[in-house]
Amino acid sequence: MRKLLCLLLTLFILSAPRLSAQESDLGNWIIYLGNKSLGDRWNLHHEVQYRNYNFVGDLEQLLLRTGVGYDVTDNFNVLLGYGYINSQNYVDPADDKVVIDEHRIYQQLVTRQQLGRVGLQHRYRFEERFVENKDFGFRFRYFLSMNVPLTGPDMAPKTLYLSAYNEIFVTTEDNPFDRNRLYGGLGYVARPGLRFELGYMNQFFATGGRDQINLITSASF
Repeated sequence: MRKLLCLLLTLFILSAPRLSAQESDLGNWIIYLGNKSLGDRWNLHHEVQYRNYNFVGDLEQLLLRTGVGYDVTDNFNVLLGYGYINSQNYVDPADDKVVIDEHRIYQQLVTRQQLGRVGLQHRYRFEERFVENKDFGFRFRYFLSMNVPLTGPDMAPKTLYLSAYNEIFVTTEDNPFDRNRLYGGLGYVARPGLRFELGYMNQFFATGGRDQINLITSASF
């Protein structure tokens, strides 16, 4: 088990380029992730992300996302969804902000597997992006996450767990690399279907990087 954990953590770290020469600013993301069962294997996903430039405020982006999913098996879900993103970007060198709206259609496949105590999730997401004052864009995202219970054999209520993920974004533009997100955090299972996480994420681009503290609430009901 220790060898497996070391191998997985090494893969997460090696998948990220080195950032020693880049400057990063600490921001704060407050995230709610919800899933509602609709019966007969259908489910409704809903999500709110409030992203700040600074640790205590200064809105960078508000993301609202929803979608309808279907469980092909207990460990395989397909989903079709829509996202609205309101971005407030600073214009260099001034301190003024430019507000940009984006509408996003997306399709995703999620698979889950259990390796001993380690729970893995693979997510493949395809996005069609309609960004204000920009041409239509297409983006692919691959997300690999793992959860490891620390105070029990599984993810039962009142369990502390380790959470980590890496997600890479690629586009169809001349420079296909868009960004990469590397995350590590500590979570708590409050009750069946309700979890809380506090973690640290580094998001980097071809020309720079930023760091965020993430506060995540996940609910399934």
